[in-house]
Amino acid sequence: MTAALKEIIVEEHKALEALLDILDEQFKYLTKRDVFSLDKVSKKLHECSVKIAHFEMERRKLTAGKSMKNIIEDTKDKELENKYREIVKLLSEIELQKTTNDMLIKQGLGFATQMLNFLNPNKGPKTYNSYGKRK
Repeated sequence: MTAALKEIIVEEHKALEALLDILDEQFKYLTKRDVFSLDKVSKKLHECSVKIAHFEMERRKLTAGKSMKNIIEDTKDKELENKYREIVKLLSEIELQKTTNDMLIKQGLGFATQMLNFLNPNKGPKTYNSYGKRK
């Protein structure tokens, strides 16, 4: 079991590194506002996430629902422990990059919405709500 688990964790680590590279590429295109390249990146993100989910399901089948911390403590395998720590560290980096990219996307959408509202304002009658704000 330990050898198979090591192999799965190594492959999962490689897939997570690939995901981080794709997120870095997405960040580069977001800052350059390259919309057509962003479409290609979204396809890569989907493929990579499917691959990671596959490895995760294999790992869960092999561990039979036990937590990885318990398994690492039971096996006392240093190599397995180091790879698991690298994966946890990599996941935090991925989450940070994903959050940054999401903020950039929301900022870009907000700017585009403001520009569209400026170029094509609502010509309907203005009414006030109970707070004195116009709708």
